[in-house]
Amino acid sequence: MACGNAHISRADSLALGAVQIMIGTFTVLMWYFLLVLYMGQIKGVFGKYEPITYKTGCTLWGICYIISGVYIIKSAKSPGRKLIVSSLVLSVVCMVIAVTAIILTVLELSTFRTVSYKNYGQAKLGREVSRVLLVVYHLEVAIAITNAICMCSSLNRRHDNVSVPEEPAETTL
Repeated sequence: MACGNAHISRADSLALGAVQIMIGTFTVLMWYFLLVLYMGQIKGVFGKYEPITYKTGCTLWGICYIISGVYIIKSAKSPGRKLIVSSLVLSVVCMVIAVTAIILTVLELSTFRTVSYKNYGQAKLGREVSRVLLVVYHLEVAIAITNAICMCSSLNRRHDNVSVPEEPAETTL
């Protein structure tokens, strides 16, 4: 398989799951902060600042990180094939979500239209939060890739441990 011989201890796997849960909790709390921040805007001449990451609920996607972290911890405590596969699939989903969030955040930070002077401070603070979240999304991608590689190698090791009968299979021809 393409996973190689990567091996991760139970403690490392528990730490990966805990960090992933913390990242998910942080992003969800940042969503709440941005919600309060942008809801307090006053409609001015140039309008309100509502970035694409806010409209799509990009930081609310951290719930998937939390669920994936829980599955990582469950698969570390009692490794079964179904839990390992579920953890692997959720890690891939988290990677896709984090890469999408990175793309949306870069698009948001690369464009800045004029807003009302009354909302400029809130827009500036929201953009700083997006910069922090951009770093967090990269961290999430790294953790999800690490977990996916280790879960894949764990599946490979479990597959290699299955005993194969030594008798050749009979053909019907």
